[in-house]
Amino acid sequence: MSDEKALKSVEHEISGEKAGAIGRSGRKLRVALDNLQRFDERTSLANPVARVKLVEAAADAFWAYVVQRESMGLVDSDYIRREYRVPPEIWQRGRPR
Repeated sequence: MSDEKALKSVEHEISGEKAGAIGRSGRKLRVALDNLQRFDERTSLANPVARVKLVEAAADAFWAYVVQRESMGLVDSDYIRREYRVPPEIWQRGRPR
């Protein structure tokens, strides 16, 4: 295999890994947001500790997804807000701690 072919093969594999990583990160965000939404739909606010944990999990997943996308040059945060329907509460908390 020529050096050029080997390099293209490695670049292709790296691109696949990047796509997989951003996909996993997006799915983790979706699950966290869905868990919070289901909690809010089914549960009264009588259990604020449980809700805080769900909010923190969603905010962490949101921040990880933003960082993952930005590391790949994808900086359109409005896309994330629209596509994932990120509540303002999560949007405001999604930052490094």
